[in-house]
Amino acid sequence: MKTIRLWIGVVSLLAISSPLWAHHGAAEFETDKTATLKGTVVEWFWANPHCILKFDVTNDSGSIAHWVAEASNPPDMLNRGWSKGTFKPGDEITVTVRPAKSGKPVGSITQVVLSDGKVLSAGGKPGEATAAPKSGTY
Repeated sequence: MKTIRLWIGVVSLLAISSPLWAHHGAAEFETDKTATLKGTVVEWFWANPHCILKFDVTNDSGSIAHWVAEASNPPDMLNRGWSKGTFKPGDEITVTVRPAKSGKPVGSITQVVLSDGKVLSAGGKPGEATAAPKSGTY
């Protein structure tokens, strides 16, 4: 009887705690707005749970905004044509992101256009670029 109670207790505890393992989702990002930014790669992190792209954007007055944008995990990004060597510091890129609701220079990448014109999608079907974005000013 003690074993059955212990087993029921363990299973109940696991069932209650399972939502704690859920992914955080995209609640911090605007889902109905995108921003397209021309910038220079600072750093590209190829790591789980998200790949991270750090890039600098210079506005018309010469001020620099240091952006941080996330993509999916490495296996997913490989399926979309990205790799650990996709970006190098100094590369000129155009990044389309779903910006953070907070207004900070943080976003979720939807696509990147490399200096040679190659388009890399971070969403949708592998190899398929996202639709033309609505631009925002950041």
